[in-house]
Formats: sequence, structure tokens, C-alpha cells
Amino acid sequence: MTATASIRTTPPIADAGAPPTAEAWAAAFVQALPYDAFLAHHATADQRSRWEGVRGRVALTPTQQQVLASFKRRMPVLVLAGAWCGDCVNQCPIFAAFAAESKAIDLRYLDRDALPEIAAHMKVCGGQRVPTVALFSEDFTPVLFYGDRTLSAYRAAAAMELGDSCASGSAPPPADALAATTADWLDQFERVQLILRLSGRLKQLHGE
Repeated sequence: MTATASIRTTPPIADAGAPPTAEAWAAAFVQALPYDAFLAHHATADQRSRWEGVRGRVALTPTQQQVLASFKRRMPVLVLAGAWCGDCVNQCPIFAAFAAESKAIDLRYLDRDALPEIAAHMKVCGGQRVPTVALFSEDFTPVLFYGDRTLSAYRAAAAMELGDSCASGSAPPPADALAATTADWLDQFERVQLILRLSGRLKQLHGE
């Protein structure tokens, strides 16, 4: 084999694109909206009614409330969502319930189509699925991206052989399914909070 024949023709890593910087994530977070403002701006009356119907049915256990109340580190949470999306109807109100129990959770919702340059970096399996949640440290270093359904929801979907990835949300989830999804999401929020609490970098920053 000659030296010429052995030259690689694949593009260099520098040409592969780059994720948003912490500053870009922070700017997107500023443009995103709190729960009520998001619905007021993006949802129809019927869509808002569906979201609020699920929000009223989210029931946190005393243990879950204690877990959320124990959060110490500020944790910005950016939710890529669509007011029209059934999976968002059945999950996004859960995050509002979490934020109501924890001053550490800084929660914002971003419409899927509002910032395509940001949404492009919040894909699931190469697709623009919603809801997709990005959880950050307080300086907007990404810690976790998670979506579009939780494990319990995918298990239920597989068992029922559902083909639609984003239902209408007109039929609310049964109470046990909502409780399971809530527990799944809380596991992720708690995991990120513990990562932040145990981070050597953040301990140096805060002196604790």
C-alpha cells in the first residue's frame, strides 16, 4: 500500500459541528417561558384545559415532596415542548409540580419551533421529539438530556402496541400511569441534583 493510498478521506472532527455553548443555552433559557406564560402564549383554550387537567391530577407523595424540598443547587430546566402534543400534555405539568416544591428548580418551557438552532441539539434518536428536557448546572453546563417518554411509558406503549408517537392528549393517562411517569421523571431530576451537589467543580465554586 502506498502512502497516498493510505490517506484518510473522512472529514476532520472540526467539521462535524459543535453543540451550543453555555452562553447559547443561557440565552435560549432567557427566551423560554414559565409554565403559565408558555400556555398563555402557545396553547389554545382546549389545549390549556388538557394541560391543566393533568396538572390537577399530579399527586406527589410525602416522600417525593421531601426529595424535592431537599434540593440545594440551582438547577435550570429547559423543556422543549409543543402545546399541541399529547406526550407534552401528559408529562409537562409534572415538571411544574416539581418546581412548586423546590426553589432550586428554575423551570422554563421552549416551543419546539421557536429556536430551531437550539432544538436541533435536543433530538431523540435523530428526531425532534417532544417533550425533551435539558437539565443544567447553574452556569448552564449541560448535565442531562432526557425525553420523549419515560421508561414506564414506553413499556406501556410497547405492551399496547401503540404506533402513534405523539397522541392527542384528549384521553388523560390513568392514575397509576401518571404516578409511574412522575416517579420516572423525579428519578432524573434527583439524579441531576445529586450530580450537582457532589460536583467537585461546584463545591470549589460555593465552598461546600
